[in-house]
Amino acid sequence: MPLTEQNINAIAISVLETEIQALEDLKQYINQAFYSAVELMLNCQGKVIVIGMGKSGHIGNKIAATLASTGTPAFFVHPAEASHGDLGMIGKSDVILAISNSGETEEVVKILPVIKRLGCATISMTGNEHSSLAQESDHHICVKVEKEACPLGLAPTSSTTATLAMGDALAISLLEARDFTETDFAFSHPAGSLGRKLLLRVSDLMHHGDALPTVHQDTSIIKALLVISEKGMGFAAVLNDEAKLLGVYTDGDLRRSLDEKIDIYNSTLKEVVKPGCITIKPQMLAAEALALMEEKAINGLLVVDDSGQLVGALNMHDLLKAKVL
Repeated sequence: MPLTEQNINAIAISVLETEIQALEDLKQYINQAFYSAVELMLNCQGKVIVIGMGKSGHIGNKIAATLASTGTPAFFVHPAEASHGDLGMIGKSDVILAISNSGETEEVVKILPVIKRLGCATISMTGNEHSSLAQESDHHICVKVEKEACPLGLAPTSSTTATLAMGDALAISLLEARDFTETDFAFSHPAGSLGRKLLLRVSDLMHHGDALPTVHQDTSIIKALLVISEKGMGFAAVLNDEAKLLGVYTDGDLRRSLDEKIDIYNSTLKEVVKPGCITIKPQMLAAEALALMEEKAINGLLVVDDSGQLVGALNMHDLLKAKVL
């Protein structure tokens, strides 16, 4: 076939249409067997162990990862390695999810007797309900496709897509059955964007101790400016004689002081700072602190404990660095 844009695009569209049809046909296999498999995995006291060889192994690896990240403890075991020691990773409380399009993959079928002796329940996903693997499993989920997208009918294409989609159907059904929440998901993905938004708290990011930009109310404006510059947060917390928070003095306040021709060398902060300021608690989510900054159009916040004592400070740069944005 000539290498033309029209020909290549036609081939690509044909592949997608074939795989879309395979997914449509897959709906017929969402039945009692599928429900029983979900029920078994939901009640599993151990882990779901996914096994598969070749392309089925690659798909199995992804299914195991999806299960694990959505509330169902799972991991992948290579069937060839299982025969050489990795069966020791499997316990009697585990559930086996075995994947093979033909249902006759030697490396998978030959470890079934050992798995049964361990007392593990088995679920199989194959394209042949009469296969050895399907017949020897406690529950069988059919993932049969009419044809592969490969024109030679050799390369696993539609069949792997169907298997992957059925794995997603299992994982999401279990997620719903477990009432798995965004917070639960975040604990499995602490480094991800959602994890940072749902888990990071102000106390994890705030400046404290010697890093806090604090000045006494009787400090001159010019000396306060030196503290602001040194600490690099764009503001300073102003404390009274009892070391309680009086207010905050910012870069913006300095500009206003200059505009009003205030003597920044001899005037003290007590003369220019407005009592009170927006504060937050250490336990507040960093994402909530960000929302408050955006709402109030400010670039920093002071952190106080339940007694009103200053314990920290946070600015927009801290949130940017932590990728909360």
